[in-house]
Amino acid sequence: MQRRLSAHDFGQLAVNGLPGGPPYVQPLHFCYDPAGGPRGEVIAHLARPNPLWPALEADPTVLLSVVDDYVFVPGLWQAPVGTPPEDGVPTSFYAAVQLHCVARVVDEPTEKADLLNRQLAHFQPEVGSPPAAPDQAPYGRLLTGIRGLRLEVTEVQAKFKYAGHRPQEVRDRIVAGLMTRGGPRDTTAREHVLRRGRA
Repeated sequence: MQRRLSAHDFGQLAVNGLPGGPPYVQPLHFCYDPAGGPRGEVIAHLARPNPLWPALEADPTVLLSVVDDYVFVPGLWQAPVGTPPEDGVPTSFYAAVQLHCVARVVDEPTEKADLLNRQLAHFQPEVGSPPAAPDQAPYGRLLTGIRGLRLEVTEVQAKFKYAGHRPQEVRDRIVAGLMTRGGPRDTTAREHVLRRGRA
């Protein structure tokens, strides 16, 4: 799970809405630090005008959702052994991780600069960005326009759905279908089916 979060650093942050309002769902890049607590810590930042801040401050319990390697699987590929192909039921394959977190908003300039530096080191290590520091170019004047987020992970839920309980003949049919179709995520999904079949 930690390896997946380190490699897939974009997700959706779900925040409880204010009374009478819907939840907020905010797409965002994030960094996961497995050493940041018993279950790790997530750091991120968003623009100060973002409308989710009042709801987040009212209720800091949030959920960060990451979904990847998803594909649609036609029913023809899934038909049970010995039944007509048209009897197969279509489904979705995916890898999903949900992090239940408690959020803390960071507005202190030095701590906010530290969070930004950690994110820059993760996302663009090859660029060698100058460090962010309050009142120093190039990022100092921009720090007032963002707010930092530290998400303490309290619970982790993960699901990897790739035909793990299907008979080998059905898995072989799915693998062949993914190989032939060759869609954007079919190769990775095929590798997951093969790996989970071996497991």
